[in-house]
Parts: sequence; C-alpha cells; structure tokens
Amino acid sequence: MPDTAALLAFAAISLGMVLTPGPNMIYLISRSIAQGRAAGLISLLGVALGFVFYMVAAALGITALVMAVPYAYDALRLAGAAYLAWLAWQAFTGRATPFAPKRLPRHDARRLFAMGFVTNLLNPKIAVMYLSLLPQFIDPSAGSVLTQSIALGTTQIAISMAVNALIILGAVQVAVLLATRPLFARVQRWLMGTVLAALAARMATDGRS
Repeated sequence: MPDTAALLAFAAISLGMVLTPGPNMIYLISRSIAQGRAAGLISLLGVALGFVFYMVAAALGITALVMAVPYAYDALRLAGAAYLAWLAWQAFTGRATPFAPKRLPRHDARRLFAMGFVTNLLNPKIAVMYLSLLPQFIDPSAGSVLTQSIALGTTQIAISMAVNALIILGAVQVAVLLATRPLFARVQRWLMGTVLAALAARMATDGRS
C-alpha cells in the first residue's frame, strides 16, 4: 500500500483534475441536460469502466517496467514532472479546455454506456494521468508496485465517480455556474496551477530511486 502522505496527495490531485472542466465533465453535463439524470448516470458507469481499463493497464505496465528496466522510476518521475508543469502552465494561462455544453441526440442505455466508456478512453488527460502522474506516487521500496498502483487508481476512481455523480445531479446549475462565473473559473485555475507547479517541482527534485 502507498503511504498515507502519497495517498492524500494523489487524492488531492485527483479531486482537482475532476473539478477542472474537460471532456468527461462536458459530456456528462451535456448528456444529463439533453436526456435527464438517469442517462447521465448510465453514461457515468461507462466512464467508470474506462477508468478501470486505464488503472489495470497502468498497474500491469508500470509493474513490468519498474522490474525490468533500470532507472525506469526516474524516467517516469521526470516525465510526470514535465506533464504536471505543462498542466500548471495551461491553468495559469487559461488554456485549459473551455466549458461548452453540447446538444446531443437521445440514446438507449447500451449506447449511453458505450459513449461514456469511449469518451473516457479517448480523454488524453486521463491517459497521461495514469501513465505519467500515478507512477510518481509509487515507492518501489515500499512493497508491491501492483498493489500500490491499484490502491491509487481505486482512490482516483472513487473520487471521480462521487464528484461526477454530484455534477450530473446538478447539471443545469453547474452549467450556469461555469458559463456565468468567470471569476470562479479563474480562481479555480490559479489554485490548481499553483498546486500542480509545486508538485512538479517536488517530483523533479525527488532523488528516490
């Protein structure tokens, strides 16, 4: 298991990322507004499956890489630090994905689930988070890399599911807030950018091997 500090830090990052408007949030709010909360929740189950896919793939891949390649941890650490710095820059400059709810056609439950899965699977923010960010919170000397990866991934999935479920239940209100409160969006970006920049600096200077 990862230590408590690593788990809490990863949970904070996961919370910040799920609160930042992106493909998943836009799709779930748009779907909920167009077809109702039930449709949004079914889509969220598809999104959850996408998270599980990434978690398992990352856990197995990271475990194999760390065990097979010398200095693999350092390579992942530097890649993750660079990605966090890029996200911080995006937040500070206001270049993060803008919120723009879309008008969507009605779909049956099977299609809703599939669309949620595909939307998450093609979400670059989630892909890079699992492949570059998650490894930074794993300490190979603290036990099974696979177990730590799954514990961190499960934490991220739980946070994302809880937050997105609340967003779906209040989709209309969230859409109005994001569209009419530019100050809220600006403060959120700067807070997130500051946290990401601090973590990027910490990871880049972490000498653990």
